[in-house]
Amino acid sequence: MPIDYSKRMQTLMGRLKSKALDIALITDPTNIFYYTGFYADPHERYMSLVIHAEHGSSALFLPALDEEMAKESAEVDEIHPISDEMDPFYIIKGMMEEDISKIGIEMDVMTVSHQNGLKSIFPGVEYMDITPSIDRMRTLKTQAEVDGLKKAVEIIETVLEEGLATIHEGMTEAALTAEFEYLMKRHGAAGPSFSTMVLSGEKSAMPHGKPGERKLQEGDFLLIDFGVITNERYCSDITRTFVIGKPTGKQKEIYETVQKSTQAGVDAVRAGAPLKLFDIAARDVIEAAGYGEYFNNRVGHGLGIEVHEAPSIHHENEQLAEPGMVFTIEPGIYIPGFGGVRIEEEVYINEDGEPEVLTSFPRNLRSIQIR
Repeated sequence: MPIDYSKRMQTLMGRLKSKALDIALITDPTNIFYYTGFYADPHERYMSLVIHAEHGSSALFLPALDEEMAKESAEVDEIHPISDEMDPFYIIKGMMEEDISKIGIEMDVMTVSHQNGLKSIFPGVEYMDITPSIDRMRTLKTQAEVDGLKKAVEIIETVLEEGLATIHEGMTEAALTAEFEYLMKRHGAAGPSFSTMVLSGEKSAMPHGKPGERKLQEGDFLLIDFGVITNERYCSDITRTFVIGKPTGKQKEIYETVQKSTQAGVDAVRAGAPLKLFDIAARDVIEAAGYGEYFNNRVGHGLGIEVHEAPSIHHENEQLAEPGMVFTIEPGIYIPGFGGVRIEEEVYINEDGEPEVLTSFPRNLRSIQIR
């Protein structure tokens, strides 16, 4: 099922009108992709999508070197290429009416220099943050989007199984990371959706550690947190933790606690419940087992065309869960100097308000034998 970009644009236009905004000026490349189907990284050059609420029109201003790509995929009314020697704000002013007084922007994205450029062509203009409106739309996925996310999951789970089979004596975290990222491309992904984490031994206690030259050794926890972004720009994010060789009693205890915590978080998911309950359900299991001090981050985050997006699943978020949301449940126990375990699932709330787990890689404790 194709994505209806025009419908997305019309929905946003309606929200602009309700807030008495003249135009929306969107600069985040991912948000531009969400509304037009065109993605490019402009680097230091200028790119923005301007949506005129009253006229119901859209215009894409972008580097001239991306013009041909935009013509192929951007569902907009006008495309305005900007060469390196041009002043982008002069170009924008030439295409706009003089009576622009209220502009919707992404306040957490727009730079001071960009805002100053707008002030130079629209003096006295008022700004309003439209990030909440954009986030609201992106949070509720259509079936086509869910299908795209499922494809990203299928790729990363294939990569995980095949990558584990390459582990051999003397292999480092960095080398296994390279194997995984090669397999991502081989199986049709555009690339990793974030920096691949392969962490072993005591390093597995670092929730956001970086793979290095540490060799995989008998008795290590092996924590793998990674995902792909597909050519259609859908992301996956999965974590599994293994033991190299035979697990100790303490390793089993920690692993089983996280395994139960993940399941408790998934079991709590339902439409109409505050998002905080999913975090609390998972956290309660870890705290009851006496490991509460070793789990000090939120239990999950939204997932879509970015690997981290709304909603945030933390213990103080009163927002109600709704059909269409996709997010992770990823509790962990991280003991400095010993090691850590994280088990991460992707969960979709379907049209019936029930959770569907998109990830399917087994959660049972698995021992890896070094060849």
